[in-house]
Amino acid sequence: MFNRLRAPFAATTLAALLASLALPPAALAFETNASAAWVYDMTTGTVLMDKNADEALPPASMSKLMTLNMLFEALRDGRVTMETEFSVSSNARAMGGSTMFLNERDRPTVRDLIYGIIVNSGNDACVVVAEGLAGTEAAFAQQMTERARALGMSNSVFANASGWPHPDHRMSMRDLGILSRRLIAEFPEYYPIFAETEFNYADRAPANRFNRNPLLTLGGGADGLKTGHTNEAGYGLAGSAKQGDRRVIFVITGLQSETARAEESERIVNWAFRQFVLKTVVKAGVRLAEAEVWLGSAPSVGLVAAEDVTMLVPALVQEGVEAELSYSGPLQAPMRAGTQVAELVVRVPDLPERRIPLFTESDIGAGSYLQRLGAAAELLRARFADAGEPAS
Repeated sequence: MFNRLRAPFAATTLAALLASLALPPAALAFETNASAAWVYDMTTGTVLMDKNADEALPPASMSKLMTLNMLFEALRDGRVTMETEFSVSSNARAMGGSTMFLNERDRPTVRDLIYGIIVNSGNDACVVVAEGLAGTEAAFAQQMTERARALGMSNSVFANASGWPHPDHRMSMRDLGILSRRLIAEFPEYYPIFAETEFNYADRAPANRFNRNPLLTLGGGADGLKTGHTNEAGYGLAGSAKQGDRRVIFVITGLQSETARAEESERIVNWAFRQFVLKTVVKAGVRLAEAEVWLGSAPSVGLVAAEDVTMLVPALVQEGVEAELSYSGPLQAPMRAGTQVAELVVRVPDLPERRIPLFTESDIGAGSYLQRLGAAAELLRARFADAGEPAS
C-alpha cells in the first residue's frame, strides 16, 4: 500500500512549514531581455530561471571557461605548474580579435596565460594553451568536447579553444552554468583571478588591459566569470555574485549591446538576491508527521529529518505552496530509529520540487502476542465487512 498525505496537514509543525513557504506566483515572474538564460542559486542548488537554457548556441568567448577548466585540471594533476612556460606558435600569434599580443619570441607562463584569458579574453592565449596541452588546437577541441560530456554538459561541442566563430562550436546556457559552478567549487585556489580587473602582459596592450565583466566595478558581490560577444551570438555573460551566505550563478546571451548586457546582468543579480530569501524550514529531529506501523509495539512512529533543511523561498508570503508526505505503508516492525522510510516533497510554484528524506524517530519493536492477535482479528473483521458489502 502506498500512503500519501497532502497539504494542508493536521500536524502543526507541517502547517507552520507551509505558512513559512507560501508565496504569490507573481513574485517569481522575471522577463529577461536575453534570448537564452539560466540563473542558479549555488547555495541551495535551486534553478531560479530557465529560458531556452538547453538550446545549443554560439557561446563566443564564454567558451573560454572550458579552456580554463582544462588548464586548471592540468594544474591539479601536476602536468603543469603556474610557472611552466609555453611556446607561442605562428597560429597563436596570428589570432585576431581580443589578444594578449603574444609573439613567437614570448614564453608566457601558465599564470600569465590564465590572467590573459580571464582578464584580456586573449584568443592567442587560448591557442597557446591548446597547443601546449594537446599538441594541436583541433586535438584540444576534441578533448574539450569529450570532457564536457563526462561533466554532464550534453549540449556542448567545441571546434576551437577560444570561441572564435565556427558553425560547429556550440554550448547551452545550462552547460555554461554547470561549467561555472565547477570552476567555483572545484578550483577555489584559482577562482579569485576571475575578479581581477586589469592585466597587461609585458606592457603590450594598455588599452586592452581591463576585464570586460561589467559587474566587477558595480559592487554587489560580483566576482566572475566571463563575457562573450560575436555578431552571431550577440553579447553574453557567465557571471557570479556572492552576498552573505548565498552565491548566484547566471548565464545570459543574445543581448544587443555592451550596455544592454551590463544592465540585464545587474537586473538579474538584484532580482535573484532581493526576491528570494534563505530559510531553515525544517529542524533536525523535530517530528513532522507519523507513519502507521503494522504489527509493531506501537501503532505509529514519528518521522523526522536527520539534519536542518534550508530552502530558498520567495520574500513575499501568500498562498501557493504544496507539501506532500509519501511512504509505502504501513511500515513493517521491527525497525530501528534513524531508518529512512518516507519523503517530504515540497513544491513551490515555478521552482523545482524539494524532496526531503524522513527517518524514524524511535525504535519500534515487534508487537506482543496479544497485539499481533488483535491486529489479525481486526484484519479479518475488515475483510468480512468488505465481503458483505453489496456490489456497486
